[in-house]
Amino acid sequence: MNGLVLLIIAVVLLVLGYLFYGKWLTKTWGVGDNTEETPAHTMEDGIDYVPAKAPVLMGHHFSSIAGAGPITGPITAASLGFGWLACCIWIVLGGIFVGGVHDYGALFASVRHGGKSIGEIISANMSRRAKRLFIVFAYLTLILVVAAFAAIVAGTFGNTNAAGEAVAEAAANTNAQVAMVSILFIVIAIIFGFLVYRRNLPMGISTIIGVVAIVVIMIVGINWHPISLSYNAWMWIVGVYIAVASIAPVWILLQPRDYLSSFLLYAMLIVAVFAVIVARPSMGSLPVYKAADSTSPVFPVLFTTIACGACSGFHSLVSSGTTSKQLDKEKDARPIAYGGMLLECVLAVLTLCAVAFAYTWNKNNPDAALTGATAIFGGGIAHMVETAIPGSFNIMNTLLVLTYSAFCLTSLDTATRLARFMFQEFWIDGTKGETPQNVHGAKKFLANPYVATIITVVLGILLGLKGYAKIWALFGSANQLLAALGLLAVAAWLGNIGKKRAMVVIPMFFMLLVTIASLCINTIKQFGLISAGGADWGPWVQAIIGILLIVLAIVLAIEGIITIAKPKQKQAA
Repeated sequence: MNGLVLLIIAVVLLVLGYLFYGKWLTKTWGVGDNTEETPAHTMEDGIDYVPAKAPVLMGHHFSSIAGAGPITGPITAASLGFGWLACCIWIVLGGIFVGGVHDYGALFASVRHGGKSIGEIISANMSRRAKRLFIVFAYLTLILVVAAFAAIVAGTFGNTNAAGEAVAEAAANTNAQVAMVSILFIVIAIIFGFLVYRRNLPMGISTIIGVVAIVVIMIVGINWHPISLSYNAWMWIVGVYIAVASIAPVWILLQPRDYLSSFLLYAMLIVAVFAVIVARPSMGSLPVYKAADSTSPVFPVLFTTIACGACSGFHSLVSSGTTSKQLDKEKDARPIAYGGMLLECVLAVLTLCAVAFAYTWNKNNPDAALTGATAIFGGGIAHMVETAIPGSFNIMNTLLVLTYSAFCLTSLDTATRLARFMFQEFWIDGTKGETPQNVHGAKKFLANPYVATIITVVLGILLGLKGYAKIWALFGSANQLLAALGLLAVAAWLGNIGKKRAMVVIPMFFMLLVTIASLCINTIKQFGLISAGGADWGPWVQAIIGILLIVLAIVLAIEGIITIAKPKQKQAA
């Protein structure tokens, strides 16, 4: 199969899914029928609730949900021996019928609940006990996300690795370039936000200035990069950054940075599409369905390995945590949530093409092999572009690595902000009208945004420094359990207001089945490592957490099914 043909088929199917299935969801759910203003207007506070124009919010939403997921997922799936066809079917069909429904439903439900999170939606439509269980699970998952993404960023910026060993000179030079450009990028984002929101400069003019500034800082960063720090130093710097960024009003940094990041993303997509067009990589370096020597079962492992790019529970936290608080009009929900998910699917398919090319490149160039997710994606695409534009490898590779880093930073401080929301919500009861401002005593202290942020950042950075990789294998299953619970919350709400929900219930059961099966397989594997002797604390932690997650999934599934069945019982009566 030619990579260009695969990309064209995938894009056509995704566009048809958006035009027909996305439109049907909008009509069936009644999105846009509500003539009232969105929470961004009715609850505007200048900090978290701030209306954003659709292009700006699209930039934030897409940058936040994408992160490194649609790049690392397909690369990991290929390394496990899963074929290009198996991966592509899940990416396209999963995006249209599972991931898109999940993201769109979470955003719509949150908007109709005053911009509240999935936890509060569960509390309002199921029970407070279910909300507390969900928040504990979601918060711990977000801590793992903060730890992992902080480690990725520190590794991308640092002149040493996590073990304290110096990286190669060429890699250290590239890392310093990316670090310098990333810091300058934050500066121009703050300036952009000031011009748009405090000086009311027209968006068109501001955008032109911002894009030109991005080009300038790339030139400056590539040619002037005095910042050279260790992995550990960058970990703590990143910790300070996300603490400030997650508390600061969204108009200062989050909205403008993510909007400008989207141009890096669009540039990356254009470069990647151009690369596939000119190189037309053969998919033959990957198996069609599954490699003969692969020991990982396609079900359920493929569905937890490729999450972002098909369906990811983290997206529901973004949709209901930050995006819903900035949505200007309900009609913007479909292009931002459903369209954003399908655009991420395109990125995942492009990554598959890059993997196929990189595997062929490594076979023909063993002395210059591309290893690691960043090198396979960035290097693979850059080498494809170089086949048409000789000598372009370095600048293309830097652009792609910078974009990858920008994604990670965006997801990182969004995850921190979401974890702060979760920590605060655990201590208050929204159904009784409690807020962080009107509670007292210990509740008031624990629900304080600064306290919640400090606790979150310290836990995340310490876990990143002490070895999050030992439990990272659980993230795929935990993330997909989040997706199942997000779908469960939307299904319970749709049923309570008398809307059709089969399009949500079916994906929900599928994701629950995938999650429980994956957790069982991984837990059995960890007990095997423990019984073999010599295992460190990693397998013990994975086994214990795996059992707890299985129990959590079953308990919440039973409670959700009971809730979902109630309206039917009333109708039958």
